[in-house]
Order: sequence, then structure tokens, then C-alpha cells
Amino acid sequence: MAAAATSGAVLNGLGSSFLNGGKSKKSQALLGSRVAGVTAGTRKSVVVAALPPKKSWIPGVRGGGNLIDPEWLDGSLPGDYGFDPLGLGKDPAFLKWYREAELIHGRWAMAAVVGIFVGQAWSGIPWFEAGADPGAIAPFSFGSLLGTQLILMGWVESKRWVDFFNPESQSVEWATPWSRTAENFANATGEQGYPGGKFFDPLSLAGTIRDGVYIPDTEKLDRLKVAEIKHARLAMLAMLIFYFEAGQGKTPLGALGL
Repeated sequence: MAAAATSGAVLNGLGSSFLNGGKSKKSQALLGSRVAGVTAGTRKSVVVAALPPKKSWIPGVRGGGNLIDPEWLDGSLPGDYGFDPLGLGKDPAFLKWYREAELIHGRWAMAAVVGIFVGQAWSGIPWFEAGADPGAIAPFSFGSLLGTQLILMGWVESKRWVDFFNPESQSVEWATPWSRTAENFANATGEQGYPGGKFFDPLSLAGTIRDGVYIPDTEKLDRLKVAEIKHARLAMLAMLIFYFEAGQGKTPLGALGL
């Protein structure tokens, strides 16, 4: 009986609100049922697998209220470290939209950071003066470039907008002017923001192609999701710094002494 009582105390401790970040009543109830089973069978050995603690955006902190560990962030999103001090993600619909916006802005920021460094290293022209420099390569007038971008980007962004609210609706034949390749735009992973497939994953980094059919690899995709969102956030922060530097007439390469 003493062993059963000790096991029950340990399991109760694991199911406490302190170790569960003040949430997860479901997990506490599940542990409670296990405690009952232990007390009923006094001589049964119980092996408890310790779950890895959820990482926090504040180093060394694992819980402590909505500021540190909000209950609406359950760790299911890639790169979730409990950062939502303004409570923007309380509504699941808004949380889904904010994650989509973070992905898109982060991907653009990553492309912009590389373009800024490569462009200045190649031409020697600061990125915030490149468009107005007489030596800039501009085969089109500003009006033509702006009109073309609005048309092309408007078409792509409108399709992405519709697909967000009606997933996989933009991969059907009538949605593309080249109906024979409509299957290339199908969502191979079934997850919003990560279409995969032969068109969106040509190097098969998150899947394999067998008999001409793209098969996503969940384990690889999960690792790449976390890596991407970390790089995206770093790139967005870098762009913010670039803007402040540009306001002082400085460039990223100049700030590095290059």
C-alpha cells in the first residue's frame, strides 16, 4: 500500500497545474485515472514517460500565466514559444490568419535580405537608392513595372486569399489558365501554407516521389517548418534593422564595414 501511495503522489505531482503550466485539464484527468488504477492494483509497476517541457520565449522560464504561457497557444504551431503578450491569438480564426501572415511576410523578408546583400555587393548601390540610380538596370518604365506587378501579384494574392478561406479550391482545372497542370497546384500535404508537391517542393526536401506521385514526409516537414519560421522571424527583424539604418543613410554592408 505504501508503494501505491507513493506512485499516486508522484502522478498527482506530474498532473499538477504547476508542471502543466496552469492548463491542460484533460491531461490532469487522464493522469488522475491512472492514479486510480495504481491504487486499485497495489503491486503493478507503472512507467511514466516524462514529456519534454514546452519552450518559452523568455529564457529559463517554463510557465507563469498568460504572458509567459498563454493557454490558447498549445504548442501545436511550429515555432510556438508562447509569445503573444497582446493576446492576438485568442480567437482560433485570427490565430490561423496571423500564422498565415507571419509565413508570407517572413518568406518575403528572407528573399529581401538576400536581395539586399547580393544587390549591393554586385552593383555597389545602396538598396534604398537602387531604383533611382541612373546606372540601375531598368528595361521598363516605373509605370509599366508597377502595372505589371499589380496585375500579376493581384492574381496570385487573390488566389491565395480565396484558398485560405476555401482550402484546395484553387487547384481545380477552371482556377488556372493552364488546366493540364492544375494538379501541380494541389495541396499535397493538406496543411495550410505548406502545399508541397512536385511544383512547390521540386527538390523533394519534405517528401519523396514514387511512381510519379509526391508523398510528403511528415517528420521532415515538421523539422523544416520550425527551421523556416525561425529564419523568417530573424529575416523580419533584420529588415526592421535595415529600415532604421536606411533612415540614417547607412547600408547593411556599410554597417558591417564591407
